[in-house]
Amino acid sequence: MNPDGVWFAPGRVNLMGGPDYTEGFVLPFALHQGVTVAATRRTDRRIALTSRQQPEDQFVLDIDALEPGKITGWAAYPAGVAWALREAGHLEHGADLAIDADLPAGAGLSSSAALECATALALTELYEKTVPRTELAALTRRAENDFAGVPSGIMDQIAALLCHEKHALLLDCRTGTGMHVPLDPAAAGLTLLVIDTRTRRAVGDGRYAERRRACDEAAAALGIPSLRDLTDDHLARLTDPPQNRLAGHVLAEHRRVHEAADALEKGQPAEIGPLLTESHRSLRDKFKVSWPQADAAVAAAEQAGATGARMTGGGFGGCVIALIPAGRVTAVRDNVTQRFNQNHWPAPHFMDATPSAAAQRRI
Repeated sequence: MNPDGVWFAPGRVNLMGGPDYTEGFVLPFALHQGVTVAATRRTDRRIALTSRQQPEDQFVLDIDALEPGKITGWAAYPAGVAWALREAGHLEHGADLAIDADLPAGAGLSSSAALECATALALTELYEKTVPRTELAALTRRAENDFAGVPSGIMDQIAALLCHEKHALLLDCRTGTGMHVPLDPAAAGLTLLVIDTRTRRAVGDGRYAERRRACDEAAAALGIPSLRDLTDDHLARLTDPPQNRLAGHVLAEHRRVHEAADALEKGQPAEIGPLLTESHRSLRDKFKVSWPQADAAVAAAEQAGATGARMTGGGFGGCVIALIPAGRVTAVRDNVTQRFNQNHWPAPHFMDATPSAAAQRRI
């Protein structure tokens, strides 16, 4: 049976900035790859979930019985969206949802937000319910935070729902407002390459939440609402070494993201390369969320001609993004693969990262 509609939401790469839960600025762009949800109307108030990637898992959920904490695993994300839409008065009927993805899960490319946003569009537009995308972003974030229990910021959902093709989004994570800045690496003779280190972490495994708590504690120690409000004077007052390192990264990253956005506005994307590497070193040495495969990928990519590289995502596993002159892409891929082979790690996977459009209905 053909579905009544098909919706797609992209994954994202964050070039610079953040973390978004400190309410600062970030610079994400949407990927061509993402999550697709095929939806069929139901006459009852049930949500049926199937996934091509997890065919052994099938769920039929009563919309009115959905409550946080009752569903775990991948199904918590679409179920959480149904719950958040129900709570906001936007969910009239149920649906059969068939999920597919060409985006690796757990790779730091925001597969969970892509799933949430594709589900939200499907459940609303299937019944011709118009909900502003900024509101959908807030509701899908609520699904992730309150239902799935992952304390993420707002960047991933806004990127999935609002990014433009051939642009990055300079997003203010406090206000939820942003400015689209040009990002067309191919026109400048460059390639953005995603290097999937194939090191995985679950977003709910606790380390991400631990970093968030540490940021909140540093802000509380200074008497400021969040590290978004941090200044050099504040940093000098943080005498606890771990807090000082962590806050120092956030303050420097705030400056780097604006430098990167300025370079893109001027049509000089190659200039962000050194900022990528500087950011990675700070994430490794100060924020301490990198991992050995990411460090090796960054070093090998630069050795082979990349202008810069950086881990992307929440850390502890996932992907690296490298900015490479088009003629050096094969050399970078080969050198990264060789480095992984020398360390007896699983071979990395590679994916061109083309700045793409936001979530949309496809059928």
